[in-house]
Amino acid sequence: MQNQFVEKVWLQRYPAGVPAEINPDQYGSLVEMFEASVSQFADQPAFVNMGQTITYRRLEEQSRAFAAYLQHELKLQKGDRVAVMMPNLLQYPIAVFGILRAGMIVVNVNPLYTPRELEHQLNDAGAKAIVIVSNFASTLEKVVFQTAVKHVILTRMGDNLGLAKGTLVNFVVKYVKKLVPKYHLPHASTMRQALAKGRYLQYIKPMITGDDLAFLQYTGGTTGLSKGAMLTHRNMIANVEQCLGVYGPVLERGKELVVTALPLYHVFALTVNCLLFMRLGGHNLLISNPRDIPGFIKEIKKYPFTCITGVNTLFNALINHAEFKGLSFAKLKLTIGGGMAVQRVVAEQWKSVTGTPLLEGYGLTECAPLVSVCPYDLSDYNGSIGLPVCSTDIRLVDDQGLVIQTSGTPGEMQVRGPQVMRGYWQRPEATAEVMQDGWLCTGDIAVCDEHGFFKIVDRKKDMILVSGFNVYPNEIEDVVALHPKVMEVAAVGVPHAVCGELVKIFVVKKEASLQEEEIIAHCRTHLTAYKVPKLVEFRSELPKTNVGKILRRLLRDEEIAKQ
Repeated sequence: MQNQFVEKVWLQRYPAGVPAEINPDQYGSLVEMFEASVSQFADQPAFVNMGQTITYRRLEEQSRAFAAYLQHELKLQKGDRVAVMMPNLLQYPIAVFGILRAGMIVVNVNPLYTPRELEHQLNDAGAKAIVIVSNFASTLEKVVFQTAVKHVILTRMGDNLGLAKGTLVNFVVKYVKKLVPKYHLPHASTMRQALAKGRYLQYIKPMITGDDLAFLQYTGGTTGLSKGAMLTHRNMIANVEQCLGVYGPVLERGKELVVTALPLYHVFALTVNCLLFMRLGGHNLLISNPRDIPGFIKEIKKYPFTCITGVNTLFNALINHAEFKGLSFAKLKLTIGGGMAVQRVVAEQWKSVTGTPLLEGYGLTECAPLVSVCPYDLSDYNGSIGLPVCSTDIRLVDDQGLVIQTSGTPGEMQVRGPQVMRGYWQRPEATAEVMQDGWLCTGDIAVCDEHGFFKIVDRKKDMILVSGFNVYPNEIEDVVALHPKVMEVAAVGVPHAVCGELVKIFVVKKEASLQEEEIIAHCRTHLTAYKVPKLVEFRSELPKTNVGKILRRLLRDEEIAKQ
């Protein structure tokens, strides 16, 4: 499956539409790409959230002010890491483009992290500052003094919604919905203060090259512990250009409105929604709480959206809600599913309701993330992850590392292309495990048919995929094992029609009095909600190899056999 074959496949399908190769040096940095869009689309809407719109011109002004604040008021230097911990709000693109424009590195943080998870990521990245929405400030308070963070910049949900609406939203969030637990961060500044000061400070554009790091995007990779994938400006530009190459024929500059329900801190939405549509002068509709399906539908009903991205569970929830079926889909031209496998029944129902196909793509954080996509004119679901994107080689290798030459034979998928990360932050051994002679070992087992379409058939590792989020058994097991009444534990993924997989743990008791409720409560204290086991089974012993290693695969196979 070398690039010559990929090029032949694409040219056969799209004689004039999709380029086999892209130019990853189209721009010298993401900052140059941002400046080009701002110049071309200055007075067009860039992002809208809760009815408030920010234009490209306003985004440029505010991100420049934030960059100047970081440079002069906080005295941060090029290459310093700045964490961003918030849901989809207008403050997110302002902060991220400000950090990038200052020559610094964005560390995206999941707002749902527990104190333990947050402390690990901040310490691993060596973040010197964090921009955080007040809803999660109480989590930060518990660990900030055990990290290298020197500067905390707070913002509230409604701070960029205008005086009247913003005041109302902040009041409701804090006092009516009680979504802001008490916190004490006396030395924190606010993002409003930062922007006000930054307006009067001189922004100094640093020298940024494509090889400079743009993001530390944390992932378990193909092994357990959370690691920062080093994504350079060139990696991100390459993937944006690859997205443009495969989706560009159906997208018009300055005329698209994309629904962004996936969180922008997730690399899928970061690249495909935020960066790609910025490159096109598109309009991003930011959904802060996609779990509120009625509210979500009410919001998108106001806009003639042309594109939407999401995970299978989101699409499933939408098509099974009566109000969604009454929306107008006259403008919808592109629906992209990723993060987890798209199920056939969901894809078929989506097309039945909206009239447009649900196109599955495949990616990894380590690839910024897009690796392959189903072609934009693929009318029917085929269960595949599509064809490799432009300038990307995919090959399958057997257990001996030999390249598989015949179609339909499964092997581990390996990827090579300009979007592949530099490596894992300060983890050369972990990098060496997954990077082999320029190829990234994905840990996924796939097959390729005679038409060049790839299909994932299994995962080499034991990663669990819950609603598009990676959950790693080692982390779950470590937390459960902390419970004083637990002797042994194994965590596996159990197939589930809605979430893709559920986390199930098998526990050998140390004390007979141990109850399921005790373990769940213990896990909720230490793990983000989607990582908390939903199923608990007690056993007298766990299956093991002759050297004592627990055989998770046997446990998982038992669960699959019950389906």
